[in-house]
Amino acid sequence: MRILVVGSGAREHALCWAMKASPLCDALICAPGNAGIQDLADCRPVGVTDLDGLLALARAERIDFVVVGPEAPLVAGLVDHLEAHGFKCFGPSKAAAELEGSKGFTKDLCAKYGVPTGSYLRTTDPDAAKAEIRRRGAPIVVKADGLAAGKGVVVAMKLDEALEAVDAMMLDRRFGDAGIEIVIEEYLAGEEVSFFALVDGKTAIPLASAQDHKAVGDGDTGPNTGGMGAYSPAPALTPALERDVMDRIIRPTLAGMAAEGKPFRGVLFAGLMLTATGPQLIEYNVRFGDPECEVLLRRLKSDVLPALIASREGTLDRTTLDWRPEAALGVVMAAEGYPETPRKGTAIAGLDAAATAAPTVEVFHAGTAWRADKIVADGGRVLVVTALGASVAEAQARAYLAVDKIQWPEGFCRRDIGWRAVAREQGGKH
Repeated sequence: MRILVVGSGAREHALCWAMKASPLCDALICAPGNAGIQDLADCRPVGVTDLDGLLALARAERIDFVVVGPEAPLVAGLVDHLEAHGFKCFGPSKAAAELEGSKGFTKDLCAKYGVPTGSYLRTTDPDAAKAEIRRRGAPIVVKADGLAAGKGVVVAMKLDEALEAVDAMMLDRRFGDAGIEIVIEEYLAGEEVSFFALVDGKTAIPLASAQDHKAVGDGDTGPNTGGMGAYSPAPALTPALERDVMDRIIRPTLAGMAAEGKPFRGVLFAGLMLTATGPQLIEYNVRFGDPECEVLLRRLKSDVLPALIASREGTLDRTTLDWRPEAALGVVMAAEGYPETPRKGTAIAGLDAAATAAPTVEVFHAGTAWRADKIVADGGRVLVVTALGASVAEAQARAYLAVDKIQWPEGFCRRDIGWRAVAREQGGKH
């Protein structure tokens, strides 16, 4: 098969890495790709939301199957556009991608079909939003309704923070049109985990669990980011809890989407809070998480490509996936100034040394580019350094050995990725 992967981040690098190993893959093309992906795939400079450009590329390259990585092209309707012209795609339709494209849509769906989630108000009126915040008090959550690159959520521990978030989103338009409507949401206390299921419209099969680290600083301090690292499996999500999530959250969502005439195909990524009363949905994403995808694919023993095809073809009921018993951990290296104003263009060296610093290390590129004969930072999150280990602690030690071989003074990372799981393994508090 001739495969086209759409995207330019570490998630897409990991997908290319996994699919390149498939005996089904004859040719691998990525648009637009990055400096690391070009070692695996033929990269083409077509933007992820250039729907006509991607269609032209699929035609020119006689593509058999398209795997769409990021959310923006899914929400924009890329799958519909390509499928209408005869190209088979992995990913949801524009209508189904509304689960990520509109947080208000998801909350309404949960309310209608009994999916456990926090109470909420969705509104286009800043005064109504502020009145609701004052009525509820802090802590409270303020979310831009639309896509905001993982940054449109403010978990406000004080009332003033929440009121300022309303102004930033609705009046200052910090996230553009994404903040025309916002959702004021109950604060859920507990441990957050990422849960992924492959879905074909009617059948869902769970993938391995993962936990990411959203805050920019050690000890979960500082502003939220797209994710500073992840590990899998997440010990907090026990087999019993996984069954509960499938029965009370994933399957009712699928049934609801089908009933609404928006059947979901692709990967459903549930951000969950494990509360004292059981798992509750924080939000849905309609694609693989980043950096969770990287650690999931490191642990997947099965060929990923037939599973993605089965999702599109409606044959997941005949699909099984095998996972490695080892833990996987990934550390994000970000550019100085991230998440607000990342510094671009700085040179990165030592990547070969990092890849051989410890057993099982793989370095995935996120925001990188070639400039002359150097690899340079070309985004906020720039690299994801992954490793496997018999325990999370071993995977963590190997990943940081590799991180320390990378010569990039303008880069930084958290030094505590996986801390909850390591504490559990050592019998401590988490």
